[in-house]
Amino acid sequence: MTSSDAPLIVLVAGEASGDNLGAQLIIALRQRIPQARFAGIAGSRMVAAGCEAWERMENLSVMGLFEIIPHLPRLLKIRRQLIDRVLAERPAVYVGVDAKEFNLRIAPRFKEAGIPTVQYVSPQVWAWRQGRVNTIGRAVDLVLCLLPFEKPFYDTHSVHAEFVGHPLADVVPMELSAETARYQLALPERGQYVAVLPGSRQGEVSRLSPDFAQTMAWLLHERPQLRFIAALANEPARRIFEEALERAALGNPALLDRVTLINGHAQTVMAASDVVLLASGTATLEATLVKRPMVVAYRLGMLTSFLLKHLKLFKAPFFAQPNLLAGRELVPEFFNAEVRAEVLGPAVLQQLERADRDQLVQTFTSIHETLRRDASARAADAIVDLLVKRRLSV
Repeated sequence: MTSSDAPLIVLVAGEASGDNLGAQLIIALRQRIPQARFAGIAGSRMVAAGCEAWERMENLSVMGLFEIIPHLPRLLKIRRQLIDRVLAERPAVYVGVDAKEFNLRIAPRFKEAGIPTVQYVSPQVWAWRQGRVNTIGRAVDLVLCLLPFEKPFYDTHSVHAEFVGHPLADVVPMELSAETARYQLALPERGQYVAVLPGSRQGEVSRLSPDFAQTMAWLLHERPQLRFIAALANEPARRIFEEALERAALGNPALLDRVTLINGHAQTVMAASDVVLLASGTATLEATLVKRPMVVAYRLGMLTSFLLKHLKLFKAPFFAQPNLLAGRELVPEFFNAEVRAEVLGPAVLQQLERADRDQLVQTFTSIHETLRRDASARAADAIVDLLVKRRLSV
């Protein structure tokens, strides 16, 4: 595709994972459309890749059905401003990069105005509120799927979708040495390590940190030789987790001496470990690609949990990524009331000692191979193909 009028491509991301995806997509699109301009709602990585930030990505990072309510005035203002600007600028294509609740509410406005619309990362429509699939089909011209089972779901509902693979699978090496990772983190090479990742969003970290810290205290009581490495996404998350650790250490002061806190570097922290205790989300896929046994926890706000349970909105058999991808329970996952030390602790020990570890690694390797497809390039190709077909049809 060539053009002399510097086509504008608008991208909107709402959290760190979307920022990574958006940045890689911008790089791939620029290789195909060198004269393109990029703008939208962006994080630091997208900005570094050449995206003009109409609004900072962090302003969209809200989790949960009801947790969003206090932020509604600000979000509605951002939405109004974005809609007005996109309709005025009339970009060559609008790409929602994750941030599904935000993007899919405004994409129909652009599609109705004749602007091609793309949703990069499918909502978990196959897991809960499946009726949304028709709404998605009306909202966008193309869904770019990161997981292989998503495209067949859309195909059955006549929604245009492509499986492009997962960018994480492209960048995570097929093998990662624990010894090398420990050296990089300046950790003693010998010993057993439990990696702890309580999430990236402040609400998520607040809900999980107390139970994760108590689980660490429980584990240290059972196995005094264990060491812990905690990867914290940002300074607010670190402060929340440190407070939880201090409370948990009241019953076992030795805990604080056995924990190393790391800002970022989640992949290296997981690679350095023997087992991972983590929040549900993209991190569980990363742990799969790093090929470490894990225990997954998921805790939502009370109102959101009530709806999921009593209205039976959740349809998938699992929520942890490795279990979803394998179609069976590879690793234990725990939700809400199950997320407590006396449950998580024994599960971590079981994973640490599982006899079929080699078989688990082989399964993780197979998943890695399935997802490694040069996702950013495939996503860029699909977008360019959409634009070419749109141009030929007018």
